[in-house]
Amino acid sequence: MIPIKSGKEIAKMRQACQTASEILERVSELVRPGISTKEVDEAAADLMHEAGVKSAFLGYRLGHRVFPGNICISLNDEIVHGIGSQRRIQYGDIVKLDIGVIEDGWVGDTASTVPVGMIDPRTEKLLRTTEDALRRAIGSALEGVRLGDVCASVEEEAVTHGFSVVREFVGHGVGRKLHEEPQVPNYGKRGSGPRLKAGMTLAIEPMINAGTAVVRLLDDGWTVCTADGLPSAHFEHTVLITKAEPEILTFRSQKQLK
Repeated sequence: MIPIKSGKEIAKMRQACQTASEILERVSELVRPGISTKEVDEAAADLMHEAGVKSAFLGYRLGHRVFPGNICISLNDEIVHGIGSQRRIQYGDIVKLDIGVIEDGWVGDTASTVPVGMIDPRTEKLLRTTEDALRRAIGSALEGVRLGDVCASVEEEAVTHGFSVVREFVGHGVGRKLHEEPQVPNYGKRGSGPRLKAGMTLAIEPMINAGTAVVRLLDDGWTVCTADGLPSAHFEHTVLITKAEPEILTFRSQKQLK
């Protein structure tokens, strides 16, 4: 990606990310037992319309496949790219919400995992570890640092706690387009990769599994699940690399990454 240089561009990117963040917060509040994932998706669409933005995911093409949802909503062992349906959320589920919006030509991208009521201690640890991995990766995303150092920090956090990272799906640069260079894997070799430059905007998004790192694709052609059926967690922020500390553009007012 070409680093953003002008203050006007940064302001527009910041606004798109804040809109995505606000929509994610509001959608998260709707997640409860009995609501269908399609109802959640439709509510997200209404909020986007209200904010005057478009979904960055609806109609996204990958080969011959076209994504049909306004957001990605993935439950339990589903890792990413889940599609809203008539399936109803149950008490004890974990729900991954991935929100991408296009505002004034710029993309904001963010995700969170929402527990529904009480969840088992192992799954609670998974969520906490994934969020900690994101926090650690963001903290290391300083100008001049090798990208491999940022990526390696995610896997180190996961493995330390007995979990595994998804390797087939990665974070990415984001700005004028949803997916830009460089790719930001959740694993890496320290001291490798390009050096981060001020003005880069990166979607850093740990996807961490309770069991195996192996994944499988469902028949819908989009939803990615763990091969062993154990839960997976996903958190994401869009981050601006600066001359000083990294700026979380999709900062949320809730407990995540205060």
